[in-house]
Amino acid sequence: MNIFRLYISIFTKVICCLCLAMSFSVYADDAKLNQELTAKFKAADVNHDGKLTLAEAQAGMPRVAAHFSDIDTQNRGFVTLDQIIAMADSR
Repeated sequence: MNIFRLYISIFTKVICCLCLAMSFSVYADDAKLNQELTAKFKAADVNHDGKLTLAEAQAGMPRVAAHFSDIDTQNRGFVTLDQIIAMADSR
């Protein structure tokens, strides 16, 4: 019976470690995605005002341009990096 408890204890610890490792992987992927989006945003924002118009998005971030109206929920005619990241995180 002690062997069974030992195996259960080891199995439980292994499962916990795997779950923890997987959660760190998700955060690492999010951080990498955010870095990529930030770099692309800065390159596409040709006038450096912190906003992308539809024209800027079409030229530098075509996927953002394709979903521009979904991201620009307030119909302001531009999107910000925070809005793009929020949309990416929601998917």
